[in-house]
Amino acid sequence: MKKIILILLLSVFAFAKVNYAEPIPDFENPRKWLIRVNSSEPEKLNHILNAINNVLKGYPQEALQIEIIFYANGVRATRKDYDKKILARIKSLMIYDTIDFIVCKNTIDTMGWKTSEFMDGVDYVQIGIAEVIEKVADGWIDVSPY
Repeated sequence: MKKIILILLLSVFAFAKVNYAEPIPDFENPRKWLIRVNSSEPEKLNHILNAINNVLKGYPQEALQIEIIFYANGVRATRKDYDKKILARIKSLMIYDTIDFIVCKNTIDTMGWKTSEFMDGVDYVQIGIAEVIEKVADGWIDVSPY
């Protein structure tokens, strides 16, 4: 019985329709979603990654830009020696040209780490919080799912 209910719920979510606000997001005017990650707790990271995957189902790929900024303790989640399952989930999102992964260089420097210790495919900014401030000032939607 539980399996039937789960299948029904998944079916409903799989075909859920998003009621877009005006202007309707498209290639020329995508939604710009900023996600702040300041924790390396696996439960929180998995929740964030689940939310990203769910939102990706509701938008055409070209109608949504995402920037994920890892700062403070969240920077650990992008180290090559971090949890292999979570790293694989992050890498699976790197196939999208519309998702950028940004890591705070100040945190790396403070911890005495080197960029070579971090996963390929991430970009760096010197001050993660400043990147958040500037993105918000530029109209990005700052919603962190956890």
